[in-house]
Amino acid sequence: MFAFRKITPSFGADIVTVPELTLPASGMVTIEVAAAGICGSDLHAYEWTPGYEFMEALLPLTLGHEFSGTVKAVGADVTNVQIGDRVVCWPTITCHECHACKAGRSQDCINRRIIGLHLNGGFAEQVTVPAVNCFPVPDELPLDVAALTEPLAIAVHAVNTAEISSGDRVLILGPGPIGLGMGFVATNRGADVLIAGFNDEFRLDHARKLGIKWTVDLAMEALSDAVERHFGQPVDRVLEATGIANSVNEGLAVLRSSGIFVVAGIHSKPLELDLTRFVREKKQLRAAHDTTHEAITEAIHLLAAHTEILSTMATHHCPLSQATEGFELARSREAVKVLLIPEGERE
Repeated sequence: MFAFRKITPSFGADIVTVPELTLPASGMVTIEVAAAGICGSDLHAYEWTPGYEFMEALLPLTLGHEFSGTVKAVGADVTNVQIGDRVVCWPTITCHECHACKAGRSQDCINRRIIGLHLNGGFAEQVTVPAVNCFPVPDELPLDVAALTEPLAIAVHAVNTAEISSGDRVLILGPGPIGLGMGFVATNRGADVLIAGFNDEFRLDHARKLGIKWTVDLAMEALSDAVERHFGQPVDRVLEATGIANSVNEGLAVLRSSGIFVVAGIHSKPLELDLTRFVREKKQLRAAHDTTHEAITEAIHLLAAHTEILSTMATHHCPLSQATEGFELARSREAVKVLLIPEGERE
């Protein structure tokens, strides 16, 4: 079968032919992949940016952790899914033994591994994963749309971390898939949302199509001016998904006293922070990474309830055999989410 694999610790990845999967081990299931989204983490691994050196000892490795499909085979002792079930997968594999796992905080597992980064992922015709990581997909939700579950769940978790509620003034920094998802979720909860990008009109236009009320191109207007124009006062919440460390300071500058700032981007450079000002203004800086069972469940519900509008986030479908072209498209700013589709599997 085809798989898109990271072969060497350098730029790029390759379409290769690998053996079809054998009967899964106990507790595992094999999924026939219907669609798999290209994530920012996949791009970092593809580009071999700093912070992904941990993968070197694991190569060659099939990438991809945002995927949906149909259960094709089940191992012994699997009770939560059966052959033919339509599922999505939480890509975080936990140990179930550490303090965080036993406390019900599996997203904080100290021994966690990620499908597609630590072990073979979903950019293939089939993938084997733990059965406990599978979540059912409603019959009315197309599988290619269901592949958006994991990134939308990350957005839900970030919004939960920010404690956003109806009436909050919310600034989203970065109109990529996670930022757009955060903007949609916050808007859906009744918040007044402004989303900011930089020379990113394609994605800002998509934000408006998702019902996000305000957008600003920071190439044309300073962030402080945009916040003043739209809200007339500092914002209650800022959520960052840019990957640019200085955007944190820019966002903190327009956040009200005791407001909450959630960092969700992955950054290659450190942040310099005026801690005295930060303390005096009593601002809260939080991190949101990965997601939770509750957020995944909510994401599936949102996709089922708003299929027509949320399906538009998958702006491009590429055959798995053209994965390299799909990755190059995802690296541009002319796509929101690129889905790789094993030939014959698109619904």
